[in-house]
Amino acid sequence: MKKLVAAAIVTLGLLGALSPAVTLGQGASRPYAEARDYTKWEKEVAAYEAADRKDAPPKGAILFIGSSTIRRWETLASDYPEHKVINRGFGGTEIVDATHFADRLIFPHEPKQIFLRAGGNDIHAGRIPKEVAKDFADFVHTVHARLPKTEILYIAVSPAPARWGESDKYCELNRIIRDMALDMPRVGFVDAYDVSLVPDGSAIPELFVKDRLHFSPAGYIRLAERVRPYLAQ
Repeated sequence: MKKLVAAAIVTLGLLGALSPAVTLGQGASRPYAEARDYTKWEKEVAAYEAADRKDAPPKGAILFIGSSTIRRWETLASDYPEHKVINRGFGGTEIVDATHFADRLIFPHEPKQIFLRAGGNDIHAGRIPKEVAKDFADFVHTVHARLPKTEILYIAVSPAPARWGESDKYCELNRIIRDMALDMPRVGFVDAYDVSLVPDGSAIPELFVKDRLHFSPAGYIRLAERVRPYLAQ
């Protein structure tokens, strides 16, 4: 009996080592996620669903989801004319929101690739990088439970002048998620932290709109070029 118990413990340990998404993500952020008010995005999500009923996007496309950086990416389709892309961003969101609405915004489209760009609002809300990274692991676990062959790529958060004091936490969040992605099957990392910076580490003002937080058209040109090599052929 003792041998069987020992063997079970070893087996569980190996499974944990082989399944970082499950170990780090499953249930890791449940108290925070369960206490969140998701009704504030109901209007936006319902609008996407209505648009899908009127003109359904093709299955097997490339889906972008996340916060306002994705929602405001109005040139997404024209930036990648050789690909079928779907924009499902909704502003002010955190990673847990993308996970919560996966049933309605992701799974119906059965995308071959998902690009997630979120995390900045999470840090701004006072959460620490390690907690936010667990939310990403939970997102991966949730998606791969239904779409095991879909590739998930995390677009790194980048500093903006309006939230410059949070830059160090962005760096740490990106580092943790990149390390996690290396150990997760069908998960990648797009290093876009410095997309709006000059070599000395300062921001380029013209890459942002007046709020000094969101990208300007010039900023999106840079972001599009950084993401382009990761698009599935």
